[in-house]
Amino acid sequence: MILPERPRRLRQSPAIRRMVRETRLSADQFISPLFVREEEKARHPIASMPGQYQLGFYELEEEVRKIQDLGIPAVLLFGIPSKKDAEGSSAWDPEGVICKSIERIKKCCPDLCVITDVCLCEYTSHGHCGIIADTRRGTRDVDNDATVEVLIREALAHARAGADMVAPSDMMDGRIGAIRDALDAEAFEEVAIMAYSAKYASSFYGPFRDAAESPPSFGDRRSYQMDPANANEALREITLDLEEGADIVMVKPALAYLDIIRQTADTFSVPIAAYNVSGEYAMIKAAAAQGWLDEKQTVLEILTAIHRAGASLIISYFAQDAAKWLQR
Repeated sequence: MILPERPRRLRQSPAIRRMVRETRLSADQFISPLFVREEEKARHPIASMPGQYQLGFYELEEEVRKIQDLGIPAVLLFGIPSKKDAEGSSAWDPEGVICKSIERIKKCCPDLCVITDVCLCEYTSHGHCGIIADTRRGTRDVDNDATVEVLIREALAHARAGADMVAPSDMMDGRIGAIRDALDAEAFEEVAIMAYSAKYASSFYGPFRDAAESPPSFGDRRSYQMDPANANEALREITLDLEEGADIVMVKPALAYLDIIRQTADTFSVPIAAYNVSGEYAMIKAAAAQGWLDEKQTVLEILTAIHRAGASLIISYFAQDAAKWLQR
């Protein structure tokens, strides 16, 4: 029997498979997230994220040098302040953990792109992403407009310290436009905004809350983060953020929301970031530790899937390992 087509011809050797590969991973696509403590020297292991650490400023400098040497172009900073209060005031303190981190990185690795998380959950005593107020329903919740005013102060502080890009992760309405206007008014037109545009209220964030020491002390974040059941809402949120001036839009988490990444890529011709989040990292680490999965092959398969779905940038705790594996 003569078969009309034989697709297996292009799978017969490693060389041919490499030649016809449609989706190619590169360290250029990775962003490495880092947790920084307000201490000169610290290297605290994160129990729920094996291989990840809270770093002091000295260790941060060592880490970013490694990241730059691996060809990874950017880091995303999360701060762990020495003091917290109801408003999260250390988030915009020019002498605070993130502003100091930016300055230290720019001295040792000036060409590395420094992206800063703009949110309040790491800095507030209650662990929510904004200013808490009483509602007409008789409950306590985040006040959208009051929070936006504070986020502006945080973004400006980071820009003044030398951040190349700010990444508002709070999911407040109107914050992208307000931050863009404030940055432009202070002549920070070159500072880009990567918007957490479709950030879902996900169960995959658990280990991150340990790492950032930011679990909410009451309630949850469902009133401002998105319902996992909704897809059209994600496209609406992304449209609004782009209209307000976002340069890059993000889908978070990545693995359980590949369909949202694909719909975003099909709808918008803009850079799309996807966050391969802490819970996704922890699952692979746990399974690999038991010998149930090959860590390297699983990670590269997942990162390839995220890129294939349409993400041009991938934020991942595996970024450094993946960059090493791709070099080899």
